[in-house]
Amino acid sequence: MKIISSIDELRDHLRGQLRTAFVPTMGNLHEGHLSLMRLARRHGDPVVASIFVNRLQFGPNDDFDTYPRTFQADAEKLEKEGVYILFAPSEKDLYPEPQEFRVQPPDDLGSTLEGEFRPGFFNGVTTVVLKLFSCVQPGVAVFGKKDYQQLMIIRNMARQFSLPTEIIAAETYRADDGLALSSRNGYLSAAERAEAPRLYQELTALAENVRLGQAPIAELERHAMAQLSSHSWKPDYISVRRRSNLMPPSADDLAQKSPLVVLAAARLGATRLIDNLEI
Repeated sequence: MKIISSIDELRDHLRGQLRTAFVPTMGNLHEGHLSLMRLARRHGDPVVASIFVNRLQFGPNDDFDTYPRTFQADAEKLEKEGVYILFAPSEKDLYPEPQEFRVQPPDDLGSTLEGEFRPGFFNGVTTVVLKLFSCVQPGVAVFGKKDYQQLMIIRNMARQFSLPTEIIAAETYRADDGLALSSRNGYLSAAERAEAPRLYQELTALAENVRLGQAPIAELERHAMAQLSSHSWKPDYISVRRRSNLMPPSADDLAQKSPLVVLAAARLGATRLIDNLEI
């Protein structure tokens, strides 16, 4: 595996490749990330992974400085997965001058849910993804469904900019107890880790009640948030939305069994966890 930090060197190595498969990450890799590499290999060749902790998507109260960085271990894992190139630029490599041009997602998609609680987050995400796509010029790129809203925004961005990159969605990788794998799970204490699967349990219960039409959706959402709060969580949102555009479902959507998704974000101690479940 080649480890490259220079954009020019990366392009030299990839020149002429028409079906490069790309997986962008911020490092601190776990089995969920590695499953993305395997999926990428099924859709393209060669496989390129990136590790870059993107300052642009961190707010003033976020964990940029303390975000776990485990580069050596990450590189060893990627090499075992047969990744061809690890693109690991420094901030100076990727942003040699202040990144004054930014991508601005539309408000109806970028300012709701995660966008409401993390202002500017999707601006930073889409800007760095577009720049990484420019560097790698992949035929396909793989993103996990755990970051459901992010996946939708990147997919829409690629379509509207007519990027020559197919966006592949990977199913959420979970531990045996249902907890979605995340780099931030490492922040959890032992007691918090034992409690953490409750988030997925509440999503599962809510989704089943929506399928059965047991109660108004708003009531089901409030009940799920109350359940988390009663176990020392601090929920930001638990919300049922249309899969197509993340807008709240109408009565017709419910009557016609339109595809829905329930999304959640909540703090357990100092750790903020997100998850979702398609209905």
